[in-house]
Amino acid sequence: MGLWTVILAAAACAGEPTPPALAACHSPVQALVLSVAADTAIDPQLSDGCVLFPANASTTDSAEYLVVPQSVTEAPNFRSSFKLAGGQPGIAAPSIAALFEAAPASPAQQFHDGLRLMEQNRAYPSQPLVVGPAAAAGLAAPRVPRAPPVGDQQTFKVLTNLTTGTLTNVTATAQSVGTHVAIYVDNNAPASGLSTADFDKMRSDFDTLLYAVDTTAFGRESDIDNNGLVVVLMTNVVNQLVTRLACESTGYVAGFFFGADIDPLYAQYYNHGEIFYSMVADPDSTLSCAHSTTQLKRIVPVTFIHEFQHMISYNQHVLINGGHVEVLWLNEGMSHYAEELGGRAYLAGTAGLDSVHFCNHVRGDLANLALYWANPQLQGLVDTSGIGGLAERGAAWLFVRYLVDRFASDTTIDAAAAITRQIDQTALTGTQNVTLVTGQPFAQTVKEWALANWVSDLPGFTAPAILKYKHWAFRTAYPRMSATCNPNLPTTFPIVAGAGAGSSINLAGTMWAGSGAAYYRALQGPSGAGFTLLFSDAKGVQLSAVIKPRLNVIRIR
Repeated sequence: MGLWTVILAAAACAGEPTPPALAACHSPVQALVLSVAADTAIDPQLSDGCVLFPANASTTDSAEYLVVPQSVTEAPNFRSSFKLAGGQPGIAAPSIAALFEAAPASPAQQFHDGLRLMEQNRAYPSQPLVVGPAAAAGLAAPRVPRAPPVGDQQTFKVLTNLTTGTLTNVTATAQSVGTHVAIYVDNNAPASGLSTADFDKMRSDFDTLLYAVDTTAFGRESDIDNNGLVVVLMTNVVNQLVTRLACESTGYVAGFFFGADIDPLYAQYYNHGEIFYSMVADPDSTLSCAHSTTQLKRIVPVTFIHEFQHMISYNQHVLINGGHVEVLWLNEGMSHYAEELGGRAYLAGTAGLDSVHFCNHVRGDLANLALYWANPQLQGLVDTSGIGGLAERGAAWLFVRYLVDRFASDTTIDAAAAITRQIDQTALTGTQNVTLVTGQPFAQTVKEWALANWVSDLPGFTAPAILKYKHWAFRTAYPRMSATCNPNLPTTFPIVAGAGAGSSINLAGTMWAGSGAAYYRALQGPSGAGFTLLFSDAKGVQLSAVIKPRLNVIRIR
């Protein structure tokens, strides 16, 4: 990603004959009147960026407003600097530097981003280079149109390089075969790997639990090879997608789905079948960094349910409905939501409250969300580049979680599935898809989402129903999950909201498309005087309409 430089709103309006006028507060601005728990989204274009808060009429009670600057544009990757300055009309806060630096994308992130971009653009090499043993050019051999027996051997083409589209042939043997899933393992996998019992347990979980979770929530996968199975190919190639050094420093690829395997225009050049690629156990670091059997049994089921959603989404959007692949941010959000569903399926299982498996499935989502909430100014929701970043994934998961909680008719699995199936089973994508599902403008939905993130389980405050999560209380979840699931999770609620007298607010940063940029509590004491907020870009220039800036305000008390 490199260095992220904030683009001033004026720059977004290239070609205008004159720059926008400086934002300023004027006396005709009408005072904002909100009752407790009421909210509004203020368009700065209508008041030159000025918001007037009235004096606190109570002589005994304090008043509090939560303010959240946000860009509600549906254009991906749009961003702008912003400044929120409190005081009297015409008084602006000092200019604040608007420059942010993010770590470069890891090799694993680049690989996943590249996969999804290839799928979104359907830009696969039509005649990929095949290397390795038996590297004969040609079309994919038809898969056996039946469930193969344990011990069956097949040769698969596995992607080794996104840039060149290079494939290598891998011969693998079926270790466990079920009703919906068959697990094949690379014949050259390290010897110190999973046992037969491990393969059977993994296949059973895929076959009887995780497969049902995904197909209930999103719909059916394709079956272009007519064998009724999803192949899980555990291969050395996945481990070797990143070097040992990169694996130890920035992470690894646990597994992936590759759309070309089932794309009707390209499948004949690839594997012409439904395949999920997974790493193999390698406790002795013979391929890349070490991956123990314990780690593999923990990670692979979570990766499977994540990537299986991508496979289902591809089938539903492209093969059935003739549209494009779902856009990156919403596609990833759906797959991370699938991870959570897998964990909740274990909680609801016949074995009782399986907190270990639940932890395995949600720990990553909670960690990603904590990164996003720690500084939402560094990433947006509506994105097409870098969605592999952990913080962006956290935002996307949370948004899908909110869509289900907000718009499902009740809290049952069937009601939730009615929402997520509608998102997957369509030719629409991105914000248009969200608008169809919600029945309201995207700008309204992301405004409600931004406010819900703070007020949903706020102590001493009764949030409106539309601003509440029904399956998470994050203020209590983080300390509990940190203590029982993953000590690396934050022990407190990750959103840090500044607080102070409204007239002294001096807040600045960056707004990215769809994301609430910051949270601030504007306070008034009993009989406190009214104050103004000037909402502008970092230099006090009026924000451009192109980014659809909004100042979201909800009265807390």
